[in-house]
Amino acid sequence: MNEKPRQGLDIDDLMEKAVHAAAEFLKYDQQQTDRIVTAIYKAGFNNRIRLAKMAFEETKLGVLKDKIIKNVIATRFVYEDIKNIKTVGIIFEDIEKGIVEIAQPLGPIFAITPVTNPTSTVLFKILIALKSRNPIIIRPHGAAKKCSSEAAKICYEAALSEGAPEHCIQWIRQSTEEETLQCMSHHKTALVLATGSTSLVRAAFRSGNPAIGVGPGNVPVFIGMTANVPFAVEQIYLSKTFDNGTICASEQALVVRKCHVEQTIKEFKKRGAYFLSKEEIKRLEPVAFNVTQKVMRTEVIGQPAPVIAKMAGIDVPEKTTLLIAPLDEIGLESPLSLEILAPILAFYVAEDIEQAIELCRKININGGLGHTISMFSNNEERIMYFASTMNAGRILVNTPASQGAMGGTYNSLRPSLTLACGSGGKNITTDNISARHLLNIQRIARRKVSPHISSENMDLYFDESIDADAYERKFIGQ
Repeated sequence: MNEKPRQGLDIDDLMEKAVHAAAEFLKYDQQQTDRIVTAIYKAGFNNRIRLAKMAFEETKLGVLKDKIIKNVIATRFVYEDIKNIKTVGIIFEDIEKGIVEIAQPLGPIFAITPVTNPTSTVLFKILIALKSRNPIIIRPHGAAKKCSSEAAKICYEAALSEGAPEHCIQWIRQSTEEETLQCMSHHKTALVLATGSTSLVRAAFRSGNPAIGVGPGNVPVFIGMTANVPFAVEQIYLSKTFDNGTICASEQALVVRKCHVEQTIKEFKKRGAYFLSKEEIKRLEPVAFNVTQKVMRTEVIGQPAPVIAKMAGIDVPEKTTLLIAPLDEIGLESPLSLEILAPILAFYVAEDIEQAIELCRKININGGLGHTISMFSNNEERIMYFASTMNAGRILVNTPASQGAMGGTYNSLRPSLTLACGSGGKNITTDNISARHLLNIQRIARRKVSPHISSENMDLYFDESIDADAYERKFIGQ
């Protein structure tokens, strides 16, 4: 039986509904807004297990229990972080300076969500969008459209139950690449909130509309001389095996001081890691990374280590947790040194701190600028020195990178599933994105008389004999 041809997406209708919702949202006060946000949080949290199961069954990626944890972070942790933030009306006032700040929503947000975090990212983006009174349109990854759409539907029904505007949450069940580009560039789109492939994020930046996207996260982790090695290995293991490495902040390469190499290898092997031979590395490279297209292969994303090894014809124990590749080179000539969202780790040896810094910087430059770097050390001076040399928005110390970068669990970083990368990653900020980033801030500035604005002062500005020091002596210092 032939399927009916798919009808094209009515983008203008989609955007018109969002614009109408935005106009209605402007009428809501903080109390009304917060009731809606609370209802969304509760609905998302209460469905955390069902949505995780749906995501796992549909995408066949990652680890079920870890997807549940992601949904908890995206709801409970994010809600606790934003629930008391003022996002309506006057949010700041400085009486002395005569400044008043007023929060206004941006308008319709077009949000792209990834296959790696298909329900947690939806829950997160909806929470921060509606906290800031912005209607949101979710465009899920094609391989996760059922679970992502269900997450959006759950949130929408919860929002409506507390009187939210109709169409404040919309989701696209199916769209072509061209339709997605048209949504991003539509003149009624206020902001594109993009999480996905590098090409998709770049398309968002080229859309002509404001965009918040995130760069890739080729994260190096340095085990320094003063590190507690068993502790460091345990934290890295917890992070890299979390949802089979699908978090963009998960460690991609180990840089280990030479004095700790033997113990580090021993500790990883105790946890089921398999160290690849040079011949096995060559077999794994084309399976894990497409050198021609300069991207990781989708077939390995979020897969267990034994499954990936089998793809490459490598015989490993059934309970293998990680595939570790001792390497010398960094870059396309050594593909396992690049970002691969799977339980695969590159392994480098550093003679001293300077070589460690150089290796971490090279790894960072090859696909992870601005994102995240991790370090295990108990020397505060070395920690600060190491951090000062790195181009990363998050320098994580003695912390599992996946969970640590998302914030709210192992540290006080803002809980978020959108981790910006600053200018290094071609982003506008290095922040963990949250509700405050989705606001326009109006500033009322009341007239004040400046000590530098008077007829006498102004005349001095035109006198070539008056320099900065003379001006300071006359009007500031005396």
